[in-house]
Amino acid sequence: MTLSTIPRYEPGRVADVGDRAVVLGGSIAGLCSARVLADGFEEVVVLECDPLPDEPTPREGAPQTGHPHVLLEAGRATLEDFFPGFGERLCSAGGLVIDAATDMRYYEQGDFLADGPTRLPMYCASRALFEHVVRQRLATVEAVEQRGDCRFTDYLVDSDGEIEGVTYRTDSGGETSLDANLVVDATGRTSRTPAWLEANGYASPPVDEVTVDVTYATIRVERRPDARYSLFVPPVPSRPRGGAAIPVEGDRWEVIFQSIHGEAAPKTEREFVAFAESFPIPDFERLVTSREWVSERIHHYPFPSSIRRRFEQLDRFPDGLLVTGDAVASFNPVYGQGMSVAALDALVLHHALASGSNDPLAARFFDGIAPVIDAAWKIAVGADFAFPQTTGPKPRGTDVFNRYTSRLVRQAHSDGALTDAFYRVFRLECPPTTLLRPGVAWRVLRPNV
Repeated sequence: MTLSTIPRYEPGRVADVGDRAVVLGGSIAGLCSARVLADGFEEVVVLECDPLPDEPTPREGAPQTGHPHVLLEAGRATLEDFFPGFGERLCSAGGLVIDAATDMRYYEQGDFLADGPTRLPMYCASRALFEHVVRQRLATVEAVEQRGDCRFTDYLVDSDGEIEGVTYRTDSGGETSLDANLVVDATGRTSRTPAWLEANGYASPPVDEVTVDVTYATIRVERRPDARYSLFVPPVPSRPRGGAAIPVEGDRWEVIFQSIHGEAAPKTEREFVAFAESFPIPDFERLVTSREWVSERIHHYPFPSSIRRRFEQLDRFPDGLLVTGDAVASFNPVYGQGMSVAALDALVLHHALASGSNDPLAARFFDGIAPVIDAAWKIAVGADFAFPQTTGPKPRGTDVFNRYTSRLVRQAHSDGALTDAFYRVFRLECPPTTLLRPGVAWRVLRPNV
């Protein structure tokens, strides 16, 4: 399931559900969950372990915040639905909107993809600014309270084994209890819920893990105000190095390099420049040598593997608890899917709350997000299996689809219609199966003249 296959957000559809919901984690996943919960609960409390800054600054609890983040179309459109005026607020705070059809320079298979025929809006900003604007918009929702410096310690359980709240600690005091009709775990990849389930008589969810052994290195450099495009060069087996440059607020570029399967990521300025020079195009070298560096250091972030926790396969799950975002599935960040999948998870939660079904909410929610994760997982993990060193469960048909996509990309060097079809899948706007439609397949498989 992608943006085109999920009904859009309709706030008036949700009836009263309960008195209080608690969301653990103030990332995009937690903030979007809080927004949709506010339609059905009298009070929604977001507990974030980091302080809530007044300005868009990176959070210590999210080390990946210092690296570039992309808001795909699925996330852009859904956030606009959740928080009307989101895009206008982001741009007024310094973010940019570019046309991905013409302003995203995508280099793969020996050339750049041709410009697409239809405008594809894309927001560009730092992760910190994206979160800051969402947090500000959420603050206008009367039912929601956001609390910083609150470290989750445990779930409260009643005599029937149902979740009835949480306990947490603050820097200024001891442990505090908070009752809730529903708790949503949006604490990310390091979620403690699987261990808690196992320790409390439940099965831990089965896990799919695909090892990629990626390390990211990021700097910021100055940008001319009129330079409004992004650059993306994914790694390939013959060159296990990738790179991207994203224009962000403050007239700066975020330049990120990726090494995969043991390739060394640059740690010094000299290594960073040498890494830039190793690409088959000169764009990265020009950016890192002709622009003044704003970063005081090179930021690193290791990502050993993509992980998917199969909560939908559990036979038993405690009432009053949900898990969302990276706590369910954490993808190789190079594909920029995290924020958008988190927004779609919240959209599924909205429809689960509005359905009026008597089935347990957790079962409806986990079954609902499974197809969302399937679409993103096949794109990210499928591409990672182009590398022979990648290990883990391979989705069925990956090798055949990779060969087909490789030819599609080569044909897209001179066919903007294929660029458009490819981007819409890449942006989680349309499912991967749309690339197999007759009109697209003919353009991919027709002989070159």
